[in-house]
Amino acid sequence: MAEFHDVLFPAAVSFGATGGPERRVEIVQMTSGREQRNARLRHSRRHYDAGTGVRSLSDLYEIMDFFEARRGSLHGFRFRDPFDMKSCRPDATIAARDQRIGTGDGVARVFQLAKTYGVGEDAYVRPIRKVLTSSVRVAVAGAELAPNRFAVDAATGLVTLMQAPVEGAAVTAGFEFHVPVRFDTERIAISLTAFKAGQIPSIPLIEVSA
Repeated sequence: MAEFHDVLFPAAVSFGATGGPERRVEIVQMTSGREQRNARLRHSRRHYDAGTGVRSLSDLYEIMDFFEARRGSLHGFRFRDPFDMKSCRPDATIAARDQRIGTGDGVARVFQLAKTYGVGEDAYVRPIRKVLTSSVRVAVAGAELAPNRFAVDAATGLVTLMQAPVEGAAVTAGFEFHVPVRFDTERIAISLTAFKAGQIPSIPLIEVSA
């Protein structure tokens, strides 16, 4: 039975991976020449190829071990996206006011971590679930909370405040996160001769909802 293994894909290999978000859009050509376009999925889905991050035979053996322990594509795991892993830009420092995650109503104490892309009505809000709890910083109405004033669920990205924010108070957060993925292949083809000649095996990964 498929499960999510709360383990991190080898960080040294993920640093050199390629990939990013995919948007599935259904496009129908009308007889008038115009197009009808519909989004097939509410959220984007990320794809990666970790093969470009393999730099040594040691990396290959580590990937083989990891692949076998996950039973190939059966079990999901954490992956550190080298391009998008923080509430801020990759070269910036995480701050408690990076992302707005809710507004107080005097009752609610639980808020979902999220990252917003774009501005205004066209902005896309991405739920963040596989968070690094030690990295999370939270602020209410601009004032940062002490770590003992909130709790974070590492699996769901839910933040629970010890006290409900007053009505209208902005709840913001800063954090580092991982992407839940699985192997998008049933096998990994490795050739030592090809590797020495500069050919790196393809190691496709795909985002999952776990």
